[in-house]
Formats: sequence, structure tokens, C-alpha cells
Amino acid sequence: MKKSTAKKITAQKITTTEEIDRQLEKDIELIQGFRLIDDVFMSQCFDQEPAPVQLVLRLSVKIPNLKVTDARTQVNGPNLTKRSVRYDVLATDSEGRKYNIEIQRTNAGADPLRGRYNSSMMDVNYLPKGASYTDLPETYVLFITEHDIYSRGKPVYRIDRREEDGDLYKDKEHIIYVNGAYRGDTPMGRLMHDFFCTNPDDMYYEVLADRVRYFKENKEGVKVMCDILQKVRNEGKAEERAKNTRDFALRLLTGSDWSTEKISRMSDLPVEEVEKLKAKLQA
Repeated sequence: MKKSTAKKITAQKITTTEEIDRQLEKDIELIQGFRLIDDVFMSQCFDQEPAPVQLVLRLSVKIPNLKVTDARTQVNGPNLTKRSVRYDVLATDSEGRKYNIEIQRTNAGADPLRGRYNSSMMDVNYLPKGASYTDLPETYVLFITEHDIYSRGKPVYRIDRREEDGDLYKDKEHIIYVNGAYRGDTPMGRLMHDFFCTNPDDMYYEVLADRVRYFKENKEGVKVMCDILQKVRNEGKAEERAKNTRDFALRLLTGSDWSTEKISRMSDLPVEEVEKLKAKLQA
């Protein structure tokens, strides 16, 4: 190998290493700024960890002895319709009650119809085929919102159906909005403080501080978060590549009289996908 070629290869390796190091530094800095209100971070802190989820639910739902037996994050719901759902958090307690916790940075994400949809999808997910409707579990959909979407200053807004005379309609379905802007000197105020806190040493609840500290200060935890960030970046690149491929196929469909097979070869898009795009254009 020529010396000049070897030098180029070495320089490329050094450059690549430097780029990786720079990206790592950026990721670590980004991780230090994460809060529990950031769903990518909360998902890691709460996944397979009943204790922090239990704290949130006990304070929000106001069932002091509630015991979470299972907690999972970023769970894909059943895709039985044209629109599926991904739950930020799904949890079950010892009494069989089911909980969905959603982090919402914008008011639009906590629309009442979103609550209705998530609740209905939980029913689909938790009622086995052939079971009676009376077997439906009690369900709670909790939106933890960055802002006070009702502007009433309350820490929690609970939505339950009522009969005409005001009695509770016993459908066992509940929707709760947790006001992330609330900072009263109460357990809920301290909880919301912790959700927006970047430094675990400044947090009130140790069970939350321990999880945050693990992913910000523990070598293994930091590596997990760095891997997650890289995965998110890769998914974004893949989505962009897929979009560019579809756009190219669309241009070929509208600008040529080529067959779907030829467009498939030229765009690297499967024939079935090209046919779907063609059908949409002709609709």
C-alpha cells in the first residue's frame, strides 16, 4: 500500500473517531438536560419499573394503597383499524385496573377525543375474544400536560361520565389530566416539580431521583440513553430515505408511461407499493 493511501485511510479513521467523540459529547450534554416530562427519557426511567409509576398513579388517581404489578413503556396497541396507537406507559395494578400514562407537551396532544380513543383501544386490547363485556377492567387514561390546559389552577382534573341526575355512570372508564404547571406545596406540586427537574439532587421523590440519576450518572445508564438517541436518529434517517424513495416513484408515475415493474426497479420500491401509489393517483 502506498504511503499516501495509508495516510488517507489513517486520516479518515481519525476523522471518523473525532466525529463519534463529538457526537458522544453532544449526547451526554443532551442527556443531562433531559427531564421526566421528555417522553424519550421518561420511557427509559419507567420501563419495567413499577415503583416510579406507582408513585405517579397513587398521587394522580388518589388510591393511596394502589400497587403496580406491571409497567411497560412505548407499547404498541392492536392494529385492528386503520389507525393504531402507541402508549407511553401501560400499567396494571394488583386489583386488575389498567392505566395508560401519556406525556403531552402541547395541549393539542391531550384533546378529549384522544382520551376517548386511547380508552377505547385499551378496551380492545384487554377484552379477550369471546369474553363478556362485564369482564372489561376499570381503566384510567392519564395525560400529564406541560401546561394547565383548563386554566383553573388545579393540580388534577378528573373526567368521569355522569347520569342525568348527576350520579356516576358506572362504565369504569376514567380520564385524568395532570397539570404539569402546578407547583403548589403539596404532594402533586412536588411531583410536577420533579417531572421538570434536570438535577436528581434537587428532586423531592427519591424513587424518581434514583431512576434519573442512573441514566445521567451511571456509566451503563448513560450508554443506554446514548444508544436510544442513536436509534432515534437512525429511525429518522430511515423515514427520510423511505419518503424520498416514495417521492421519486411518484415523480416517475406522473412523468413517464413506464410500467410499475420498471418504476419498481428504478426506484427500489416494491411493486406492491408502486401499485398502491398508482391507485391513489388514479382515485
